[in-house]
Amino acid sequence: QVQLVESGGGLVQPGGSLRLSCAASGFTLDYYAIGWFRQAPGKEREGVSCISSDDGRTYYADSVKGRFTMSRDNAKNTVYLQMSSLKPEDTAVYYCAAVHLYGSSCPLGPAYDYWGQGTQVTVSS
Repeated sequence: QVQLVESGGGLVQPGGSLRLSCAASGFTLDYYAIGWFRQAPGKEREGVSCISSDDGRTYYADSVKGRFTMSRDNAKNTVYLQMSSLKPEDTAVYYCAAVHLYGSSCPLGPAYDYWGQGTQVTVSS
């Protein structure tokens, strides 16, 4: 059974850090591009970051560039999103997603095959 499971969310103060994990089961991530998305209450889902399957090239939304870092560990079949300098506007449910795409690019749009169930990130004092 194909599954993506996010973890690592929680409550953090502004300026703090969190690391989200996305563990895959039922398939290997080697030939998949992975994306992180988020959705805040009353807002549309937003592409945050993605990482390519070939050379691990990363792409970021302007809103998180310089603060978030995405990485992958294919040996552990897991992808990470390190979030630093968090702001209240980063509060959202964060989802990881996978698309079968081998190469050095990845989409920040909705072209993904598999989605996780999401993990809540709340940035508040």
